Amino acid sequence: MKYQKLENQEANWKWIYLIRKHREGENITRYEERSLQEAKAQELLESQNYPEKIEEWIKNHLSPALPIKLDQAIRARRKRFFNGEKQHTKKKSIDLEYAVWLRLSKYSRKMKMTLSETITYMIDERESKAQFENQMAAMKTSLKNLLK
Repeated sequence: MKYQKLENQEANWKWIYLIRKHREGENITRYEERSLQEAKAQELLESQNYPEKIEEWIKNHLSPALPIKLDQAIRARRKRFFNGEKQHTKKKSIDLEYAVWLRLSKYSRKMKMTLSETITYMIDERESKAQFENQMAAMKTSLKNLLK
């Protein structure tokens, strides 16, 4: 496993995920009866600060349709959590118009690079070009001064 599991933190993430699903109207319990669903959801709601109770609740009452989704959500959350700690793995998002993204994506594939690598490459190329233009302008000025 690449990322360390933090039981208390992950129990809190599971609680947040399940409560959000419950508030969206999804049945998070294995029970069909509405009053029992509400009672078990309320029980989960009250166990917010008790990781052991949350894990026990999940083991005993979680809907059979949710374990895979829950595991995927926690795995993604864990990855974002640990990647967010280090500057070089921290991700930022930018808004691009679709046409711009499409061009960048095609160029990235052509260059066999990621989007981030392509953007970095393009910036580096532009900076190199600007530096070259400055050097050429300085050389032209020097030549003009010499020829006077």
